[in-house]
Formats: sequence, C-alpha cells, structure tokens
Amino acid sequence: MAIDFTLTPSQVELQKRARQFARRTLSQVTETIRHLPTPESRFQATRPFYEELIREGFLQQLIPQPFGGGGSGMVDMAVVAEEFYAEDVNVSLTMFANLLGLMPLFLAGTPEQQRRFIAPFLECTGAPLAALASSEPGGSANYRSAAAGGGVRTQAVLDGDDWVINGSKQWVSSASGWDGKGADLLSVVCRTDPDAAPEQGVSVILVPGPVQGFAVNRFHDSLGHRGHLTSNFSLHDVRVPRENVVGEEGRGLDLVDASFSATAALVGVMSLGVMRAAFDTALHFARTERRGGEVTIIHHQAVGYALADAKAAIEAVRSLSYRACFALDQQAPEALELSLQAKVFGSETAVQVITDLMRVVGIDSYDHLSSPLPGMLQDALAFPLFDGGNMGVRRRQLHELMQHEGYDSTATVFHR
Repeated sequence: MAIDFTLTPSQVELQKRARQFARRTLSQVTETIRHLPTPESRFQATRPFYEELIREGFLQQLIPQPFGGGGSGMVDMAVVAEEFYAEDVNVSLTMFANLLGLMPLFLAGTPEQQRRFIAPFLECTGAPLAALASSEPGGSANYRSAAAGGGVRTQAVLDGDDWVINGSKQWVSSASGWDGKGADLLSVVCRTDPDAAPEQGVSVILVPGPVQGFAVNRFHDSLGHRGHLTSNFSLHDVRVPRENVVGEEGRGLDLVDASFSATAALVGVMSLGVMRAAFDTALHFARTERRGGEVTIIHHQAVGYALADAKAAIEAVRSLSYRACFALDQQAPEALELSLQAKVFGSETAVQVITDLMRVVGIDSYDHLSSPLPGMLQDALAFPLFDGGNMGVRRRQLHELMQHEGYDSTATVFHR
C-alpha cells in the first residue's frame, strides 16, 4: 500500500508534546488578555507564555535541521500548528510568524547569513521575534505593479557599502518587537532599483534589531487574534550593510512569493485547529444541553446533520492541508497548487463551519461570556485575509497556474 496517512513515531511524540503544552499553558492565554484595553498591553501579557514555549524548545524544534534546528519539514510544523491553534491563536501565531520571517533565509540565505541571523532563534531562551515586512499602507495586492507610485514603495538606496532604507510597512506580525524598537530580525521587502521592472528591482534585505530609525505609527486593534501584535511602522534612514541582501539582488519578489507559498498550507492547518476546537465546543453543548426539552439536543436530527457536515468539512481541510505539507517536504511538482488550495479552502471553510456550529448552540454562541465560539469566529475571519488575501491568491497565483499552457489538471493525482 503506497498511500500512508500515519505520522512517524517522532511526529506522534511531537504531537503529544504539543497537545500537552497547549492544554496546560496556551489554554490560559484568552482569559489572561480578555480585559486588557490596548493591543500592546495584550501582546505584552502573552510574553510569559511565549517565553515558556521557547524554553520548551518548540521554535527550535521546527527550524529545519540543515539550519541547526530539529525540524524535518512542513508536516512537523503542521502537527504543532493544529495542536496549538486548537487552544490559542495568539502566542501560536507569534511563534509561526518567526518561521515566515526566517523563510527568506531558509530559501536563499548564504551560509554566513544563516549562521549569523538564525542563531538567536535556535536558543531555548528569551523571546526572539522575526518578521517578514512585505505589506505596505494603501495595500500591497499589486506588489508586482510597475506603475509610478505602485508596487513596492519602500526604497533602499546604496550609500557606499550600505543600504539606506526609507518607507512604511503595515500588518507585519511582531515587527515592532517587544519594546517598539523593531523585531530581532526584519526581512524587509524593498525597491532597490527604481528604474528596473519589479521582477528585477525588488530585494529582501535583513535588518537586525534593535533598529535605529524604526518608528511605530500605530498598532492595529484587530477583530481577532487579539493578543498577537501587528503595526503600521516607518523606517527612516535605516542603514545596513550591502551584504544583508538575501538571495540575488533585485529578485526579491520571487523570494517573497516562495516564502508565502511555503507557509500557505500552514494557514489551512491553523484554520483546522480553530475548527476542531469549535466542533468540540458544539459537540459538548449538544451532548449536555436539553434547552427545555426532554432529551439532549444531539438526539435531534437537525443537530446531528449539522455536526456531521461540520466534521466532514474539517476532515477535508485536514487531508488537503497535510497533503500539501507533505508535498512541500517532498518538493513535489504539485506542492505549490496544493499549498495555495489548502490556504484558500481551509480558511474559507473555517468561517463557514464555525458559523454553522454557532447555529447548533443558538443565541448563547453570540455572547463572549457564555461561549468561546464568538472569539473563534473572530479569529477565523483573519485566515482568508492574511498571508496573502484569498482574492489575490486566486487571481495572481491559482488563476495564473491554470492559464499556463503546460498546466496539467491531473498533476495532483496520487499516481504521478
């Protein structure tokens, strides 16, 4: 039998560790931040949980082995993401945002860059933060635009042997760091040649923190992921050595696409984790509540149908997302399409499934104090929007894949 959906013994052990940690520690985050009034105060309140996560070695465990970590690939990341997201999205996203921030280094960094900049994230101490600074005020959906004033607007200009960076970014996870002076490492997407086409004129430049010239303009008070921090910030005459460019100078857009494509499957898994928690909440409610009737409501056909449909959708997202992660690990030709599909399908299914499960619970699911489901829906609403909005993923990536003359609709079939 060639098809095998079982985890390896080491992945089963990782799953067990992640589930125990999430239930013991991450389950406390929501109540800890519930009444804190500002985005930055909520983020600061998550730091002890994040530091414990680092001490437990979860970040080091997920950094790929070639760079000094213990991770064997995307399936390992998926195992942890599902368990963490089933209990808390906030600290979980802070940790996984590091992997996106480090992804350009994983994909295209020189050995010296990898040794220097990844090292702090391999230590099981402190609270290190990395961020991929791509999105800009006014939107970045058309980041490949060559129009004047369009595309990537943050500029990096050579001054001797240094890049001098000026511009603004927003919606970048953990970019401000814990002290508002910048993350420990920013991978900043910059226009390095204003006269070249975007495909040859944009680069990713590494900016280690604390960052001289970094200024927070405002923190986003987001609908969900309330304890995770994103911000609108400016870079003013930020100076870094020329050798801090990752990969080939001018080819940064390809690197950004590859970074987000690699993590797209994880958005499907994050969606899965929240759906799983929502299903367990609705199932427990249905098994224990009579709502004034003679039997618990799970005995009513409509409730049973709703739960059955929700569970089928959850399993579909799990299968697609894990398969996409496995394809990425195998560097299979179908990996990109599967990863993007997992992101789009998983994120949109999560919003629908959680909404349907709220109907099982009824009006009490509309009250934060009576049920965790309102918060779960608020968290899920981010999934179709972040790491590349689904409209853009469909238009720029999936649509373009299918327009290509060599596109093969059977490329994702198992027998290939």
